Amino acid sequence: MVGLPVHRQEPTVGVKFVSAGTAACIADIITFPLDVAKVRLQIQGEGSAIVKSGLKNGLSPNKGMFGMIVQIVQKEGPKSLYNGLCAGLQRQMCFASVRIGLYDSVKNQYGALASGSIPPGHVAVRILAGITTGGMSVIFAQPTDVVKVRMQAQVTGLAPRYVGTISAYRTIAIEEGMKGLWKGTLSNITRNAIVNAAELVCYDLIKEFILAKKFMSDNVTCHFTSAFGAGFCATVVASPVDVVKTRFMNSHHGQYSGAVDCAVKMFKEGGFKAFYKGFMPSFIRLGSWNICMFVTFEQLKRLFTHVSQGGRIMPVPRVYAGVHPPTPTTRDAAPLEKTFYPIVINQYD
Repeated sequence: MVGLPVHRQEPTVGVKFVSAGTAACIADIITFPLDVAKVRLQIQGEGSAIVKSGLKNGLSPNKGMFGMIVQIVQKEGPKSLYNGLCAGLQRQMCFASVRIGLYDSVKNQYGALASGSIPPGHVAVRILAGITTGGMSVIFAQPTDVVKVRMQAQVTGLAPRYVGTISAYRTIAIEEGMKGLWKGTLSNITRNAIVNAAELVCYDLIKEFILAKKFMSDNVTCHFTSAFGAGFCATVVASPVDVVKTRFMNSHHGQYSGAVDCAVKMFKEGGFKAFYKGFMPSFIRLGSWNICMFVTFEQLKRLFTHVSQGGRIMPVPRVYAGVHPPTPTTRDAAPLEKTFYPIVINQYD
């Protein structure tokens, strides 16, 4: 088997909570340059002074995902690919811990409430659980998301809006009030409720289908395949809301009256295609993030469950075949009889 052994005992809520936050942080560190490039692509064409200044300083519009990454490295240096990482990790610890870590518990609660009317594990129950935890997580993590997006949108070499993460929190609170830190909450709740439902429900269903048909066992390959499918479904469903969320949260005070106003102006400027601007970057980023997160999440759940039960990671047993295993090394040990010992395979597989 690939990865840690499967435990029959269901991981506790605490194990899932910590595993989800940790796995999301690891996935963010790996895929953060893709996220920065995605944000830059999504705000292209936005009528803000920052974007116009960036164009004047040699940042060309209409770059693809990898073209944008190369351009950022050339014009601003490699460090710019990790602008806003601190806020991104803060966001994931608040955000993913709730939306992913509590998903199974909420799903079970809804299933218990609906018992008798619909079968347990029904798609409607899963979708409702995904929407609930996705919306809940935004309430806790919205300020970190606002700061992350604004830090990612900053062009190195120009006068920065914020000199650091703490400075960003302080400046936004002073200039825009506490409402500024929760700017775009409604659009973000909508976006994350949709993404969470699409991600977790698709992952659940794809993984269950693979295991039921016995195409794969419950291992890393199965988790990788399920995560890839979940990432594609989530991108298709959530891309329009994601673009509106990014533009609105990055906007200056008074630029848009609300998320709906932002969407209307986007439609007037670019038509329906404007809502799928940066689709491939979004899919590349969300697909790779899902793969990193879910594969890590599954392994961390098993690891933390094993450790919490007082266990330890056992080494793979040696394999012997023949009349007897190696003779004892102690002088006083009695000689072993010549008896046949069967081959010992990896008992943890």
